Amino acid sequence: MFYIVLLAMVAGFLALRLYSVLGKRTGHEPLPKPAEERVGAPVAPRTIDATPEQREPTAKPFEAGAENGVRAIIAAEPGFDVSRFVEGAQGAYRMILEAYWKGDESVLNDLVEPRVAEAFGEAIAARREAGQTLDNRLVSIERALISGAQVNGRDARITVRFDADIAAVTRDGEGNVVAGSTSDAVETHDVWTFARTLRSDDPNWKLADTDEA
Repeated sequence: MFYIVLLAMVAGFLALRLYSVLGKRTGHEPLPKPAEERVGAPVAPRTIDATPEQREPTAKPFEAGAENGVRAIIAAEPGFDVSRFVEGAQGAYRMILEAYWKGDESVLNDLVEPRVAEAFGEAIAARREAGQTLDNRLVSIERALISGAQVNGRDARITVRFDADIAAVTRDGEGNVVAGSTSDAVETHDVWTFARTLRSDDPNWKLADTDEA
């Protein structure tokens, strides 16, 4: 399957926004996998030399309470692939955080819903007024797991919990560190909800809500 994975995107691809990454198919892949596979039924890791005895099943990429919602989304849009969605969500998490830290509102407007963009914009404006900049770095995403999913008509929402390590530093106008540490990463637990209208011409899932776990 040929998916556009946001984690591998660079600035030149930002105009594509979240096209085809959060669970959509491009049309050049094989026929859809069985539903059991697409909701995360255990499959063997893709290793070249492993024997059947050496292969171990992988865990489902969602919590038990989200399974009915995930199945409802697949039923409404058979091209949806939950594992690919989680991969793309991790890329979106990184891209949105980095855009916010840099104060790049044009990128944020493409990736998040208007209400979220407004909140981000207010925080960015306050930071600029204070003469401060963020020198943050996403060190690693330890886990990304779908914790909730629902469909209301054609409107779908998927909530993902991200457990990540972030090095967070705030600098003043002269570059001095006023908060955070340049060497220590902070363990963070974020809960983000992505939304999209199923079977629409727009394939993009956008960030609709953020919270802390």
